[in-house]
Amino acid sequence: VVVFHELSHGAMAVLTGGSIVGMEISVQQGGLCKTIGGNQFLVASAGYLGSLLWGGMILVAAAQSRSDKGIMAALGGVLVVISILYIRPVFDFGFGFCLSVGVLMMLSGKYLPMYFNDTLLKLIGLVSCLYAPLDILDDTVFRNISYSDAGLIARQTGIPAVLWGLGWTVASIIGVFFFVFLATRKTSATRRT
Repeated sequence: VVVFHELSHGAMAVLTGGSIVGMEISVQQGGLCKTIGGNQFLVASAGYLGSLLWGGMILVAAAQSRSDKGIMAALGGVLVVISILYIRPVFDFGFGFCLSVGVLMMLSGKYLPMYFNDTLLKLIGLVSCLYAPLDILDDTVFRNISYSDAGLIARQTGIPAVLWGLGWTVASIIGVFFFVFLATRKTSATRRT
């Protein structure tokens, strides 16, 4: 979930004309994405809702397709590439963890049965979706961390971080219900199973 959060910051920086300098992932469920350029408002906003979007896409893809092995392998490949290109320092928890998990995901997609990959993808997707509103509330309402994404935006806009947090929380709760609805509706792919 933290990787998805930080990757979303980086992706938004690139999409708005900036670049990724590096990422850090800590054992305490924290992270940091260092970027240069881009729209700083959108870059700061992308983390919480980006991890929800990643989780939702994984959940829906796993639930509505029969390509679970390919999705798992591709997701593992993305994690390996991100680790090699961006996660620093190399001799630290974040790099080793992300690289190892990426390789294991690729191996799972290649060698383990579809039902195992399907279950694991659904778990990853659902946890990422459900964690987003909890993470937002924890950072912005319960603890009101000044260096959080909402704190950065509060300094840019003059609107208190708690208001950004409450807005993102409402959006993320709506997003969770939306993705669960999409994942649980019957389609031709799910009717065949």
